[in-house]
Amino acid sequence: MMIVMKEEATPEQIASVVKRVESVGAHAHVSEGDVLTVIGAIGDRERIANLDLDGTAGVDRVVPITKPYKLASSQIRHGEPTIVEVDGRKVGGGHFSLMAGPCTVESRHQLLSTAEAVKAGGGSMLRGGAYKPRTSPYSFQGLGDEGLRLLKEAKEETGLPIVTELMDTRDLDQVLEVADVIQVGARNMQNYSLLAEIGRSGRAVLLKRGLSATLEELLMAAEYILKEGNEKVMLCERGIRTFETATRFTLDIMAVPVLKQLSHLPVVVDPSHAAGRRDLVLPLSLAAAAAGADGIIVEVHHDPDAAICDGPQAVPADDFAHYVEQVQRVAAVVGNELSAL
Repeated sequence: MMIVMKEEATPEQIASVVKRVESVGAHAHVSEGDVLTVIGAIGDRERIANLDLDGTAGVDRVVPITKPYKLASSQIRHGEPTIVEVDGRKVGGGHFSLMAGPCTVESRHQLLSTAEAVKAGGGSMLRGGAYKPRTSPYSFQGLGDEGLRLLKEAKEETGLPIVTELMDTRDLDQVLEVADVIQVGARNMQNYSLLAEIGRSGRAVLLKRGLSATLEELLMAAEYILKEGNEKVMLCERGIRTFETATRFTLDIMAVPVLKQLSHLPVVVDPSHAAGRRDLVLPLSLAAAAAGADGIIVEVHHDPDAAICDGPQAVPADDFAHYVEQVQRVAAVVGNELSAL
């Protein structure tokens, strides 16, 4: 349930309600807004219902949360969107972020030249894979620790925050030394032990929707991270598997407004993996911005034709600034401002 405190509620009254929630073995999630404080009571439904908090000092009203995802629900924030801040760049609540870079780190020259183009073009963050999940076990799996070292160097050179994927809890410490945002790939969306570990790390997370996952399943996956106390979660629509074969996946544009109705979490779109084709990346990016997405994660490469991984869907680094200009223009129409330093 959601306990909405009165505007004039004192810290002592808020602490008293939290203590009562915890007394029945539930978790109290305190969210302080500009005006109101909301306390989410997460736990056994029957025990929470028996708390009978109506009329308690400082309590304005008690609202049941009907969704199975409690902390990810828009109800818990009383309609106020979450803004995730990453090294000065904001995502959500009118702040639009462009995360850009190569699918995978291939070499020092490839990464640094692309990173410079991303910075010069107005990108908010640098994405790049050190560990890569591939459909075939014989495909390039990434440079691993060497890839992380190069990402760290790119951050030092450009000042861009790093977005990179974590696939295995055994690599968590190494990734945390470099990553400002941990990406959870579509194939790991329901790897619940991985999600819990990332939640405990406290690092910002980009959670990608699974290939055949419903929006409720995506939000339940986010719940695994949120329940560990990590509120810095961004949802990512990256295309789902349908009967259509003309493109790699089908980008679910409707997921953007629906997720923003169901949840307070920022919504990012990945047009590159959805399309699998460079000529579709810009139209899908514009559609995502027009639909109200809080950001885009897009693949950029200094020489796409020579890329080891996903070259056909990468935006050439020389074209990135023009790409940003067009996306930024559409984002501004719906009231979103590009977040970059």
